[in-house]
Amino acid sequence: MNLLITGGAGFIGSNFVHYWREVHPADRLVVLDALTYAGNRSSLPQEDANFLFVHGDIRDRALVGKLLNDHHISVLAHFAAESHVDRSIHSPETFLDTNITGTLRLLEAAREYVASGAAPEGFRFHHVSTDEVYGSLGPEDPAFEETTPYAPNSPYAASKAASDHLVRAWHHTYGLPVTITNCSNNYGPYHFPEKLIPLMLVNILHGRPLPVYGDGMNVRDWLYVTDHCRGIEGAIRHGTPGEVYNIGGNNERPNKEIIRTLCTLIVEEFAAHPDLARRFPACPAADGRDPFGLVTHVTDRPGHDRRYAINAEKARRELGYEPKESLASGLKKTVRWYLENETWWKAVMDGSYQNWIASHYGDGAAS
Repeated sequence: MNLLITGGAGFIGSNFVHYWREVHPADRLVVLDALTYAGNRSSLPQEDANFLFVHGDIRDRALVGKLLNDHHISVLAHFAAESHVDRSIHSPETFLDTNITGTLRLLEAAREYVASGAAPEGFRFHHVSTDEVYGSLGPEDPAFEETTPYAPNSPYAASKAASDHLVRAWHHTYGLPVTITNCSNNYGPYHFPEKLIPLMLVNILHGRPLPVYGDGMNVRDWLYVTDHCRGIEGAIRHGTPGEVYNIGGNNERPNKEIIRTLCTLIVEEFAAHPDLARRFPACPAADGRDPFGLVTHVTDRPGHDRRYAINAEKARRELGYEPKESLASGLKKTVRWYLENETWWKAVMDGSYQNWIASHYGDGAAS
């Protein structure tokens, strides 16, 4: 197959590229990415006969149409999105423009491609979304299902909810063959260090404060990114057009427990590898101290959802999806990846990143 992957230089998109090349090495992948702050060309392989990178914007309908036709695309996998809730609170227009208008332009380019007869038989438009469209759960509420009513609580979640509705409408109105996946919180390699896990890891290694919203007991279902890619593959290859599939990790944990685990793993790694103390002398683990003492509670963000949880039974039943990584194994792999790829995360933490962290959490979290 030939795949067009939007947002393929971002966190989940780049992991999907690496995953797909490993399990389907004969397929050809074309990545379209605008390389905004969270998109990194260094997260992707070098170009070869089966991989092409295109620097461009999903809102450029003519460009998208040209890529679809020139490369005889059989799957458009749509990952491109502004995705950080905190940034959406500060700059909602950017999120609406990229996530809604961008999705609209992709849908229209795909509709024209199919209507022209140029699309191969079995063409699929796959839309990657989030569990945040469903809103917030109480402690005893059942997990989100595909039929859970939408109730987005942040500008980011609202923009993703709108894009989901557009994708559904283009299927029911125009017959465009689409599938949608709504995932829980991803973590793993190539994760931009403004999200919880990579931010905490980088700050632990530098001995900086670990900013925790409110009481730190907001609960998320944590999904290792490769498991998510496996679920997306199932939806693309075996999903029914027009259907939605929830992809989760079966790992509900409060944020504070995630930070506690990361601190423990870092201490273990420093004990096993003495060279780490020389590389990261400011880390408390360098002299045997527990980094959890760096936790600093900060004012909770507006509209902070208390709990998310995913019921992935439909994906298990119809796609054969099961997460392979436990939270313990996934976090261990993630910690080791960041320790082994210091060059990557240092390169993406430029001045604009430092300014954002400082303005949002205070100077101590970025200095």
